[in-house]
Amino acid sequence: MAALPTAEYMFNLNRTIMCYAETIYRFNGLWEGPDPLTPLISLFLIQLTFSMSVIHLLVFTLKPFNQPPFVAEILGGILLGPSVLGRITSYRKLIFPNYSFKMLEPMAHLSISYYAFLVGLKMDVKSILRTGPKAMKVSIAGTIIPFSLGSGLYFIFNPIGAQKPGFLFWGASLTVTGFSVLTKILDKQQILHTEIGKTAVAAALINDLSAWGFLALAFAVTSSPSDIQWAIICTIAFTLVCVYYVRPALSWIIRKTPEGQGYSEFYICSILTGMALGGVVTDLCGTHPMIGAFIFGLVIPNEVLEATMVDKLEDFVIGILMPVYFVVCGLRTNIDVISNDTSWVVVGLVIVLACSVKVLSALAVTLFSDLTVSEAVPVGLLSNAKSVMVLIILEAGQLQKALNTQTYSIMVVAVLVMTMIVTPAAIWFRPVQNTIPYKRRTVQKAKSDEEFRVLACIYNTRNVPAIINLLRTSNSSQRSPISVFALQLVELVGRASTMMVVHNARKAGPRNPSHIEAQADQIITAFDNYELRSEGVYTQALTARCAYTTMDEDICTVAKEKRSALIIIPFHKQQTIDGEMEDINPSIRSVNEGVLVNAPCSVGILIDRGSAESHDHARNIAMLYFGGPDDREALAYAWRMAEDATDVRLTVMRFIPSSDAVEVNHVDQNDGNHVSLQIDLEREKLLDDDYLSKFKIATMNSKSISYYELVLNDEEEAVKAIKSMDEHNHDLYMVGRGRGMVSPLTSGLDDWCDCPELGPIGDLLVTSQFESSFSVLIVQQYTKANKMREGSIRSTSSVNYADEIVMRPSISESEGFESFGSFRKWDNDN
Repeated sequence: MAALPTAEYMFNLNRTIMCYAETIYRFNGLWEGPDPLTPLISLFLIQLTFSMSVIHLLVFTLKPFNQPPFVAEILGGILLGPSVLGRITSYRKLIFPNYSFKMLEPMAHLSISYYAFLVGLKMDVKSILRTGPKAMKVSIAGTIIPFSLGSGLYFIFNPIGAQKPGFLFWGASLTVTGFSVLTKILDKQQILHTEIGKTAVAAALINDLSAWGFLALAFAVTSSPSDIQWAIICTIAFTLVCVYYVRPALSWIIRKTPEGQGYSEFYICSILTGMALGGVVTDLCGTHPMIGAFIFGLVIPNEVLEATMVDKLEDFVIGILMPVYFVVCGLRTNIDVISNDTSWVVVGLVIVLACSVKVLSALAVTLFSDLTVSEAVPVGLLSNAKSVMVLIILEAGQLQKALNTQTYSIMVVAVLVMTMIVTPAAIWFRPVQNTIPYKRRTVQKAKSDEEFRVLACIYNTRNVPAIINLLRTSNSSQRSPISVFALQLVELVGRASTMMVVHNARKAGPRNPSHIEAQADQIITAFDNYELRSEGVYTQALTARCAYTTMDEDICTVAKEKRSALIIIPFHKQQTIDGEMEDINPSIRSVNEGVLVNAPCSVGILIDRGSAESHDHARNIAMLYFGGPDDREALAYAWRMAEDATDVRLTVMRFIPSSDAVEVNHVDQNDGNHVSLQIDLEREKLLDDDYLSKFKIATMNSKSISYYELVLNDEEEAVKAIKSMDEHNHDLYMVGRGRGMVSPLTSGLDDWCDCPELGPIGDLLVTSQFESSFSVLIVQQYTKANKMREGSIRSTSSVNYADEIVMRPSISESEGFESFGSFRKWDNDN
């Protein structure tokens, strides 16, 4: 007897199935048929180009409004979907016909698998362990409360046809705070390093990581409702295998790779293959391939390998593949069905409550922490920033049929509103700029009884000894204290968000520090010891992670925030064992040049030629004076070092052109890479004479300070005189950069400069051969002229150099100083 047909069989008999002719590509082009968009490949390429163009156009359009690209990406998807352009029947049938989803869906999910891998690569799990208690409480409350309220909102709203597991996706989407999106917004609005900004960013990183756990849980519940426990156990087991077996194996392979060799194409492809296999395993476990890709990216152990992978993948994934995913999300969104079976008032109330959950969670933290209400409100509003992760959660909910088009579309609109309000909130809560005038921008203008603030930049630990030696020579005391801000500059791997870390002194670092963390510990220890062993010294260590292209801007920003009078930057070359100057990193040179152009205070470029290894501070200083504002600044700093110092000897050597020297026509100097100064030479000579007169009178009775004048004919005699000073074993040479100043004693040296940023004399001291070991400090004085980029000319009409002169007791010219009439006499007598 034949079996009776089942209910499922009868249901399938009554279904209507759309059939279409599957064509991958054409062999004969237009000659084969009238519709060139019938083939899937051709249609997909048109869709890809169209979506990329629309999204990038929206990014450009929203840029003046300071909205993050994520807002443009959501709007682009909605614009291309049924909510806007999809209303046009011809457009929908031509560009996004139903059968095209066979190509769009797989490509969209391939893109989010690669995106998840990149997120795992960039995520720093160790920083979570160093999160402060305040941010940790904000993150925990920002996970539990939004998930609970989001789940409750779903059950309250619960329209007809909604599935109960949908609460997992609504709740999980509200827990998300886009770390990268929030960081970029706060950095652009200059509140990233405020207390509010640091708390919000630290909490966002934890929320981002927890969102991946919620996503895996939601997939397990909806994909395998009868075997939830096995899906969760298998996913956890895969995670443990990656942490305890895959990561050590990758570390062993990396150690076997010769240093500096780089990673071959085979190695990169092997990593991508491992990522794909990880996705297959988690798919078999019952979650999703992107969970495996994320975990695999998270366990990649080496920062250099991470940077290589990010550089090779990010532009392709973010710029080309991800627009496909945004279009798929937009095609699933339909604004028209949001108010079905309900009113727009209820929908608006749901969106407002969804936007408020982060604020409510931050306010809840004020009950059991030191977070104040005035801090909780901005932290909560800023935490509303969303990222691609929230779209992944919502789209997964609809794909798993836990969300219908209505519940999905409501949350997409809520996410769009939440992210759009973050930028206005950041602008509103941006702290008021310090109204106290920033006056002490030069060493020459600093008063001897006031705090001297220095920003010391450090590219690597080899820079530390020379910088600390220079600071020890700076003659700190209780009457004239020095505040030093040691800024460790770290190249940003890939193109992730910039970060600024203020270190706590004498606080133990992580148990297993990375290379960067180990360097930071060494820097902190060195400056702590300098502070403990010196009188009148305060130090603070900071670490800035940024790209070399923006590093000069970050240095200048920190200098302005710390109100520094001097920025010390190490030279981009270091001396080798055989005495040659070796280029370490060409990018550092570009950073230094940018600082010289944009610095809000005076700048000193420090070059170590072996002196730091043999001395703890300079005891025999030579200051070479040719004239101009930079030389006056260098003399002011040298004067500070030797004033009232018992173990420091300063020799000031002024180089004067003789009456027989060939006059050089003053022209605007512009080498194409540096900003030049147009200077009134006669006025500068008067200022030089006035400042030197005050210096000589004030130091005439000092046994540790000597002043000499050399009258020379040309640059050859000047070079010979400088090189002959090597026999006096000076520890430190100080000279101005010499911007805008033209002298017969230096004019011929300009054409031979290997490093124009040092000036002609500085370049001579660095590139020439000397027997002794010493350091060189090239000084550039801050001026009030408008700063302009390369190729521009600064006008001195607005510069009042008289304001830069330290007002000391005015005394008549003394005859107690020996003035040498010629180079030969000085050379013979010495």
